Amino acid sequence: MLTVLGEAIVDLVAEGDRRFVAHPGGSPLNVAVGLGRLGRPVTLAARLSGDAFGAMFREHLAASHVDPRHLVAAPEPSTLAVATVDAAGVASYDFWTEGTADWQWTAAELAGVVGPDTDALHTGSVALELEPGASRVLELLRAVAGGRTTISYDPNVRMAKAGPVEAGRAAVERVVALADLVKVSSEDLEWLYPGQDPVAAAGRWSGPALVVVTLGGDGAVALPAGGEPVRRAAPAVRVVDTVGAGDAFSSGLLAALAERGALGRGGAGLAGVDLAAVLDHACLVAALTCARAGANPPTADEVRAARR
Repeated sequence: MLTVLGEAIVDLVAEGDRRFVAHPGGSPLNVAVGLGRLGRPVTLAARLSGDAFGAMFREHLAASHVDPRHLVAAPEPSTLAVATVDAAGVASYDFWTEGTADWQWTAAELAGVVGPDTDALHTGSVALELEPGASRVLELLRAVAGGRTTISYDPNVRMAKAGPVEAGRAAVERVVALADLVKVSSEDLEWLYPGQDPVAAAGRWSGPALVVVTLGGDGAVALPAGGEPVRRAAPAVRVVDTVGAGDAFSSGLLAALAERGALGRGGAGLAGVDLAAVLDHACLVAALTCARAGANPPTADEVRAARR
C-alpha cells in the first residue's frame, strides 16, 4: 500500500468574465489520484470538511480508486486556492487557509496512518508548512524514518515564499534529512538556493537515497546517492496548462518504483533501479497531464496507449 499524507484544496480556476470553477486539488490529493488511476493500491490521509467541497473530494477520490481508510471527517471548512493560468499555461495560486480543515491534525488522527503494509509514505507541500499540523506531520516522519516504509517528500514550496528564504530552506532541509526519496522542482530549488545551479544544490543534500529534480519541459534528472546523475528528456506535447504536472510526475515516479519492487525497504530498495526507465515513465505521465486542462492525470491504459 502507498500512503499519501496532506491537503485537499479547492482550486477555484478563473475562466474569464469573473467566473471561477471549483476543481478538487492540493498536491497530496493529486498524487493519490494519480496513483489510483495508474492502478497502484493507494490511500490518502487527509482531513476533509463536511461542507460541499468535502463531498466533492470524496467523490473524486472514490472515482480514482483511492482507499478512504485514512480520511478524517473534519468540522472545519475546506481550504481554497484561487488559480490563474498565464498565456504559457503556467498556474499561480492565492490561498485561503485560516482555520481550515487541512492543518488541524491531532496526534490521535495520525497514529494509525503508517501500518505494517505501508510500503511508502509520500508527503510535502503545504502540509509541512502550516501549523499546528506541520509539526505533527514532522513528528510522524521522525517516527517512521529508518524503518521499512520508504519516505517520499516533495517540498512544493508554497507558503514559505511569503517569508525569508532562510526559514524556508531550514524547514525543507529538516524533512529532506528524514526522507529516502525526494522529488523537487528546479523552480523551488532556485528559490531555496538563489544564484546556485538547482541540480548542483540538490546534489549536496545528504540523507536521501535518491533525489529527482524536475526541469519542466526539459525533463528530469535523477541523483542517486553515491552514483552518477541520470537525465531524461520530456516527451513533446502541446501544453494546455501545467496545473498538476509536478504531482502527476510524483505519481508516475512512485508507480514506476513500486512496479520494480523498490519501495518498502526504506532507502535500500532505491539502489540499483533502472532510473532511466523510471524517469521516462514519470515524464510521460506528467506530459499527458500537461496536454489537457487542470490536474487530470492519465490512467494506466492511457499511458500504455501513449507509449504505443
